[in-house]
Amino acid sequence: MPDLPFSSERYGPAERRMAQALVALENRILHPRPAEDCDCRQGMFPGLSRRGMLLGGALLGGALVARPARAEAPPGAIEYPVQPDPTREQGRVILDDGGYGSRSQFENEIRWRYPTASLDSSWSMTPLASGQGIITPSGLHFERHHGGIPNIDPQRHALILHGMVDKPLRLTMDDLKRMPSASRITFIECSGNGLTEWEKPTLRTVQGTHGLTSTSEWTGVRLSTVLAEAGVQDGAAWILAEGADAAVMTRSIPIDKAMDDAILAYAQNGEALRPEQGYPLRLLLPGYEGNTQIKWLRRLEVGDKPFMTREETLKYTDLLPDGTARQFTLTMDAKSVITFPSGAMQLPRPGFYEITGLAWSGRGRIAEVEVSADGGKTWAKAALQEPVLDKCHTRFRLPWVWDGAEAVLQSRCTDETGYRQPTLAELVQARGTRSVYHLNAIQSWRIAQNGEVSNVHS
Repeated sequence: MPDLPFSSERYGPAERRMAQALVALENRILHPRPAEDCDCRQGMFPGLSRRGMLLGGALLGGALVARPARAEAPPGAIEYPVQPDPTREQGRVILDDGGYGSRSQFENEIRWRYPTASLDSSWSMTPLASGQGIITPSGLHFERHHGGIPNIDPQRHALILHGMVDKPLRLTMDDLKRMPSASRITFIECSGNGLTEWEKPTLRTVQGTHGLTSTSEWTGVRLSTVLAEAGVQDGAAWILAEGADAAVMTRSIPIDKAMDDAILAYAQNGEALRPEQGYPLRLLLPGYEGNTQIKWLRRLEVGDKPFMTREETLKYTDLLPDGTARQFTLTMDAKSVITFPSGAMQLPRPGFYEITGLAWSGRGRIAEVEVSADGGKTWAKAALQEPVLDKCHTRFRLPWVWDGAEAVLQSRCTDETGYRQPTLAELVQARGTRSVYHLNAIQSWRIAQNGEVSNVHS
């Protein structure tokens, strides 16, 4: 692996290893053995050869172990013979896939797994470039866990609520599901999203630079409903949320957030949570950094001050130039990225294209997205595709005619509070160079005269 310049000032040893490993992973997936290249890999999108696809899936930590009987299919699909003329013969019978729907064998999008030495503490990244609309399929939603994915029997699982409450509670999953339910569509983003990109453009694809964010519909019971049942005492200000994983993940949550829009979620996109998303119960905090949204939730303790856990002292803080740290930087600031055209793609010829991407803010709705094709010299207002929701991915679109000359594409968003996405220089000026978290700077994609799209700083 080349010695990439992730400086010792910004990147500690662990962060540097993470960044270098991500570069190596992306290179392996995008560049399988040349002998296996084929014409099907040419075109606008950075497609995968069969070997590249299988390599990416294998890096998910064993996701391909239980493969279908017709094993040439991508993960989540089954290989079927292609009919020369489907109008002249019957199709396959209902429930031939076993009763739980599978995707087409011709679709091969997968998450990438960060190649940690141990599979127990890692993350996977969503293929944003292939997404449509704003909802991320449950099977492609990014994941982050610190002690592996626990296998929990929901009939034996319970949530304990105690501390500064009048009536401590022990709630089973059945108890929670008997309470009034609530649903909302919202994004989750890891505050380490983009950690490789602070000092120089490093990863080639939008999956690598921005893949630690996804949007789903989440369903559960409002945390305020449960707190009202327990009776919160005067002076209560924080809640400790604790997970039932091997890392016993814990974070402190302001009680104002808990009473506002927090949900104890047991469903995602119309079905039970997936195990990697916290089955059978997770804490959903719309607009907050992903690490606070504790999965496999088992305990809530109400207190009068933050609990100062490892994840809010040693990690997930932003060290400033004067040596102090920004702590409890919980709300994710406004951010956007162009997903088409984006890194590692190839525009085949000059002409008309539709620029599209995603914008989001933990502060509220996206009010405006602007797009530049000249590196930020001039800007054009993009159309926002409905629905435009609070604390949610919003898709934007802009018609564009590429004249064949070099171009640098950027997007910047403004949320309903008036906060506008900064440039990288503005962000560094405000925060310095000693942290890798909470990067929400404008992303630049350079289009060369031959149509190749690359990650640049501009």
